[in-house]
Amino acid sequence: MSTTASGDITKWAAKDGKFHRQVSSFRDFVEPSPDARFPAEAGRYHLYVSYACPWAHRTLIVRKLKGLENLIGVSVVHYLLGPNGWEFASPDEVPGATLDDVNGAKYIRELYFKAEPNYSARFTVPVLWDKKQNTIVSNESSEIIRMFNTAFDELVAPEYRGITFYPDELKEKIDDINGWIYDTVNNGVYKAGFASAQSAYEENCRALFESLERIEGILSSNEFLLGTRLTEADLRLFTTILRFDPVYHGHFKCNLKQIATGYPNILRWMREVYQLPGIKETVNMEHIKKHYYMSHVQINPTQVVPLSNGPDLDSPIVKPAARPY
Repeated sequence: MSTTASGDITKWAAKDGKFHRQVSSFRDFVEPSPDARFPAEAGRYHLYVSYACPWAHRTLIVRKLKGLENLIGVSVVHYLLGPNGWEFASPDEVPGATLDDVNGAKYIRELYFKAEPNYSARFTVPVLWDKKQNTIVSNESSEIIRMFNTAFDELVAPEYRGITFYPDELKEKIDDINGWIYDTVNNGVYKAGFASAQSAYEENCRALFESLERIEGILSSNEFLLGTRLTEADLRLFTTILRFDPVYHGHFKCNLKQIATGYPNILRWMREVYQLPGIKETVNMEHIKKHYYMSHVQINPTQVVPLSNGPDLDSPIVKPAARPY
């Protein structure tokens, strides 16, 4: 989720009425080799996130599930996206938020300019920061979760070593399902919600629900997207589905169906993922709802935040058939 270096940050759609997501600018990798430009080291890297952002949320989940919390620090921005972009706040001001105790920045944008003084694109989260070289390693969530998946395996506690959400035997299938889910669901809700032309909205909203029907069918026979094993495909989808009923259904006009009443298999799957150890701790529904309904004033000028948090994910209990990862 992002803000831009120039212009009105509320103008998400282009002149054609469609929303076009920016390609991430920083695409380096942390690697296990000591000779790498960014070698895996305990305490060297810091993660900047918003609890509201589904792209940042996926990095928090993998950090948690891979036991990286003692190796990689984290800072959380204010849920409100203001004229200067993502801002840091003390937990006294905004419960759940933090100040930036690494760089002392007031805004995320300062990190981008510190890494690249001539930076002119959007100021996105998540950001993976290298404290030794004082620069951004990556602002691409899909690649950060791949780093977290394997790069630090020699440094984590023994019980986390070898856990992978991108196993060799499933890589091709994961890449395939990630492709169409990203385009029509993860990004599809934004393409519908930020559309400023009726045709763009209808095209992307229909594509979204076609994919939800496809996912519902997959989960009618599978425990997870690719069988009995939890993979990064599930984690990438989960952060969007979690936000669907409380935000995207109303705020982004993705309203042909709700997850709670229209997709029983997706709902069962969402509960099962949410109830896995550690996942719930990465969810902050207050930040999620207040961000969307209060930041996107071009969509919701009153900034009134709806009451519903979506379906109850704590009950009923959904236990995995076997250890899923």
